[in-house]
Amino acid sequence: MTNLLAEAQKINNEVVAHRRHIHQNPEIHDELPKTTAYVMNELRKLGYEPKEICKSGVVATIGKKEGKTFLIRADMDALHVGEQTDLPFKSTNGYMHACGHDLHTAMLLGVAKLLKAHESELAGTVKLMFQPAEEIMKGGKMMVDAGVLDNPKVDAALATHVMSKIGTHPPNTILIKTGAAAASSDIFRITIQGVGCHGAMPNTGVDPINIGCHIILNLQTLNSRENNPSELLIITIGKFAGGHASNIIPDSVILEGTIRTFNSEVRSMAKTRLEAIVTQTAAMFRASATVEFLYGAPPLIVDKEFAHEITDYIKEVIPAEQISSMVEPLGGSEDFSYVAEQVPAAFLMITAGTQENPYPQHHPKVDFLEDVMPTGMAAMTQTAIEWLKNNR
Repeated sequence: MTNLLAEAQKINNEVVAHRRHIHQNPEIHDELPKTTAYVMNELRKLGYEPKEICKSGVVATIGKKEGKTFLIRADMDALHVGEQTDLPFKSTNGYMHACGHDLHTAMLLGVAKLLKAHESELAGTVKLMFQPAEEIMKGGKMMVDAGVLDNPKVDAALATHVMSKIGTHPPNTILIKTGAAAASSDIFRITIQGVGCHGAMPNTGVDPINIGCHIILNLQTLNSRENNPSELLIITIGKFAGGHASNIIPDSVILEGTIRTFNSEVRSMAKTRLEAIVTQTAAMFRASATVEFLYGAPPLIVDKEFAHEITDYIKEVIPAEQISSMVEPLGGSEDFSYVAEQVPAAFLMITAGTQENPYPQHHPKVDFLEDVMPTGMAAMTQTAIEWLKNNR
């Protein structure tokens, strides 16, 4: 098994070709017809029988019916970002793989090939999960609802994410987090209904812009006065839209924002109190307001014992100096949390940025080191094989 890294390096040119094809043809949300067809076709070439269990959600399995089932996930969707790199395989359709999901998908195709080479060593089943709509926090739930954790029942799961910038770790370092790994995310929309009027006669209307300002200020007291200071809670208003002329008070305005926390109880409290603060603040000024929670995902909590167990497996194929623990959780969100709510799960991060490309995730100029993919493939393949062997 210690040759897995060498095997992964041997097939990396093929995996790089997968990555570049996917990068050049990005698709967003759960509208991934080209990506889904590509993945399923490549899996069939390897001898798998992939199934699309929900819109753009692909599953394939390998191994024995006896024993437990280990799941490995890759996300496939891109972002609504216009690419500004000079890559010869850059996207030109207005979308971009600016978060590294092209590498994730390519790596899992590489894992599929490595597992085929070691199929006789599997003491159970490995389930490969190719997921849509991670960027809008919907795909994980879609696939869980469609039965990705059933038939056969999944016993443990793993996901990997490349990172362009993360602390001072050198490139090609695997970071393993225990406990809270990523924050929950709840995207909300507030609609404030006032009464429009002439700007010179504000007394004849009800100004929703003024009310929106008060709502924004009042929401900050949730963190400063209602939340335990030891628990992270971030409430952000990123959109404030309304009005069309400088001398007219509009009828209504829309605010949109996010709630993020690492604690499910804090998440529930914040959503309940946000709705109360919004509606009651609007009523205080003779207006009405509604709150819609558009989509979201729970916090990603990594099972500590499981994370420690797989760290030992990874050390058998990856040099110790390339493995590190991650102290700080990510403030961003990850809807692999829907899987981690149901089964023990771990989340690996691989540093894939360079000084030559210092841009962060989601930036139109970001790029990722393709040389890190063998590290990810070897770590995931080794973990699946050894976990099944040691957890019969």
